[in-house]
Amino acid sequence: MDLSCTYLGLKLSTPLIVGASPFADDTYTARLVQDAGASAIVMRSLFEEQIYLYELAQQSPADRSGRRRALEGTVFPSPAEYQLNPDQYLRQIGQLKAALAIPVIASLNGCQPGGWIDFARRFESAGADAIELNLYHLVDDPNSSSAEIEAEMLETVRLMKTAVRIPVAVKLQPYYTALVHFARAVEQTGADGIILFNRLYQSEISAEQPEFVAQLKLSEPDELRLRLRWLSLLAPHVHCSLAVTGGVHSGEDAVKAILGGADAIQLVSALLKHGTRYLGTIAEGITRWMAEHGYTKISEFRGRMTLPLSPEATAIERGDYQRLLQSWRL
Repeated sequence: MDLSCTYLGLKLSTPLIVGASPFADDTYTARLVQDAGASAIVMRSLFEEQIYLYELAQQSPADRSGRRRALEGTVFPSPAEYQLNPDQYLRQIGQLKAALAIPVIASLNGCQPGGWIDFARRFESAGADAIELNLYHLVDDPNSSSAEIEAEMLETVRLMKTAVRIPVAVKLQPYYTALVHFARAVEQTGADGIILFNRLYQSEISAEQPEFVAQLKLSEPDELRLRLRWLSLLAPHVHCSLAVTGGVHSGEDAVKAILGGADAIQLVSALLKHGTRYLGTIAEGITRWMAEHGYTKISEFRGRMTLPLSPEATAIERGDYQRLLQSWRL
């Protein structure tokens, strides 16, 4: 079976990519991931605020600005709490490129234009094959409109694409009033790929204290439904690469994502739960399904389940929604 595919213009042996996670923190683990069958690896994110804090920490007390004091007084981690500081991050790109034969994708996490975007250029100089731009933004300002926020995000994409020649993929949140419209705008701004979706780590409220409690939870297979829904709606409207992250825990899950139009599938939680060798189990699941259904190449069934490129897509969605609700009986 031929599992090869193309993602962000990169030729991959399979659609299975290791997403942003600790798997790229050291070359030994990254080699294990490669040997287990990963076709590319994404480094954990370097954050907009982390970059500012690190650069400000290098300044003398006399040069430290109000920006420094403002950031130090927030809930952001101190520079020492991050696994890799910006300089270490750049060195790690080079070390991974020297140790691996698969593409290395660096990641930047931010939400509005600023000097941090210059790190995209540094990623490219360090040898990264592509960049993942994670547009993570929780908006709670009642004076900020959705149009203004989206315009800032698109400007961030434009600036990053202007700064580098390597591919840039944009990881989106699922919470947009008109997701397909915004995704098309992201592509038209120059993005080479779109990733569905950023998993928002929402805080819990503790009734004992009371206080907000942040908890890191791995994804579950049920989370794939949201991604499949929007993937199948989005695929007919864009021409850039599409990737799914979150909720893929089996070969069958991976097949569903490909049927919905995914070019690549990012795995993290399944590997943290089952180990890096689980990559082979998922690949075997894809191969087995292909043999059972008479396919020999990924390209033969990718996108077979996208919703039609017509006004009927909305009617299909609403019709299924109503039919499902009417099936409930007491």
